[in-house]
Amino acid sequence: MRIPLRLRLRRTRGRLLRRLSVVFVALTAALCTAAVVAYQLTEIPEPHPETVTQSTVFIDDKGSYLGRRGPVDRQEVPLSQVPRYVQDAVIAAENRSFRTDNGVSPRAVARAVVASLTGGAPQGGSTITQQYVKNALLSPEQTLSRKAREALIAIKLDRTRTKDEILEGYLNTVYFGRGAAGIQAAARNYFDVDTRDLTVSQAAALASIVNIPSYYEKAGSDPKVTAKLRDRWEWVLDAMAASGDITAKQRAEAAFPAFRFYPPGTTEGQRQYMIDVAAEEAADRLGITEDQLARGGYTVHTTFDLALQDATTELVKDLKGRKGTRLHTAVVAIEPGDGAVRLLYGGSDYARQPFNDAVGGAVEAGAALEPFGKVLFGTPLVTLPKTPAPTPLKLASAYATVAADGVYAAPYTVSKITRDGRDVYTARPDPQRALDEGDAFMVKAQMYGSTKIPREAAVSHGMVPPFDPAARKTSPVFFTAGAGGGITRRTVWSTALDSRLTLTLALFADRPGEKKNTTVPAQLPNDPPPTESAEQTATQIWRLATTGVR
Repeated sequence: MRIPLRLRLRRTRGRLLRRLSVVFVALTAALCTAAVVAYQLTEIPEPHPETVTQSTVFIDDKGSYLGRRGPVDRQEVPLSQVPRYVQDAVIAAENRSFRTDNGVSPRAVARAVVASLTGGAPQGGSTITQQYVKNALLSPEQTLSRKAREALIAIKLDRTRTKDEILEGYLNTVYFGRGAAGIQAAARNYFDVDTRDLTVSQAAALASIVNIPSYYEKAGSDPKVTAKLRDRWEWVLDAMAASGDITAKQRAEAAFPAFRFYPPGTTEGQRQYMIDVAAEEAADRLGITEDQLARGGYTVHTTFDLALQDATTELVKDLKGRKGTRLHTAVVAIEPGDGAVRLLYGGSDYARQPFNDAVGGAVEAGAALEPFGKVLFGTPLVTLPKTPAPTPLKLASAYATVAADGVYAAPYTVSKITRDGRDVYTARPDPQRALDEGDAFMVKAQMYGSTKIPREAAVSHGMVPPFDPAARKTSPVFFTAGAGGGITRRTVWSTALDSRLTLTLALFADRPGEKKNTTVPAQLPNDPPPTESAEQTATQIWRLATTGVR
């Protein structure tokens, strides 16, 4: 007699369920064992070299950002120098469970698996730990095996490192747009401040940018981008207030921050002249190559006044040469008796002319050294009278010696170099006498036309000569001379000095030579007279330098 199918299934159902249960348990055990083995075999890789390479940053005498050198715009900062509200802003924007999760988001992993199997678009939503693993420790390929490895490493990282260590690594490597990798570079690129000086509003803005950095980097210059970022900024601040990271008062007082303009303005390229000089000097002081300096993560504190530099750039851009010639302008300002170079204008456009006219331009001296007459020069300046074409920096240095009553201080552009918060170099000027005090007095007398004052008066106590530029403050008398005469001027120098500052401006022109890639001196324009142009421009710069442009 044939047993009905339904009855047969009923009799074997228990046996089937038992077998399926055994298979399920065995499969689960196998998967768990595989996961445990995979976890045990998984090693946390070292960060990619490009993610740990740091740039060297250059700042002016007030701490304003000049620029950088290095393949990657990144500088590491310890988490202790990142305000807590900056950390909280990033967590609120990217991974609100960061401080309590185990390093992975099961939902994000599941979405990635489904997308990989179905051919869908790559999925986001990873934890901060996963993002750090993906960005700094693994290749960027979007494969299922890489995603699985990312999850394993993230879990292991979470179990073997503290949350602060993971967050520090993330903040120092995550990309913020504008070429900035890491929070320190981002703070400088967007707001021109150090990380420790970011406000709550600025922190929320940077945290908002991480989501789509290539899009949001135009914030402040593109109205549409700015409006969209503002919405996300509000969302981040609301989340911080809801979790107690900021107070209701801080939330109410938060104002959308102003961004540095992007892309950079025209004065940005001019700054490269200063960075060139400072980089060479910094590398020499540290005894390393400029390439090692660029990749070393240093902060080079320069002597430059960036506001004065930018103002000078605007002032000299209206000076024009004759048709068929190119007009060159070089401006140097030095602090007498110390040697600190406050201003170094070496050309109008670094991209078109990387050669720095202020430190390398061999400009015809002509009558520029006439006030020195037959004075006896000390060792630092002994070769100057024999130099037919001194650089503007050397000429300014000589007159700075006169301003310091004959005391010479070698010009320098680097005041300090730091790394990881520690000073690794500090400038120590070494002034030395290069002119007799009386001779320095007579040079001033020659400059300002008071030749009848006796030489002995220079050393008499309590005397204030009538030509003393210190008495003129913001309107000094400039000594102007040059090479070529009358309407055939080829070079014009204009110099003023007092105990605070020595300023030299040089105008000269050239034209293409007969041979390819050569130039020869050319005549300066006569309308207006070049001496007039030089003095007027130099006077404007002097007033800015001595009264302040900030």
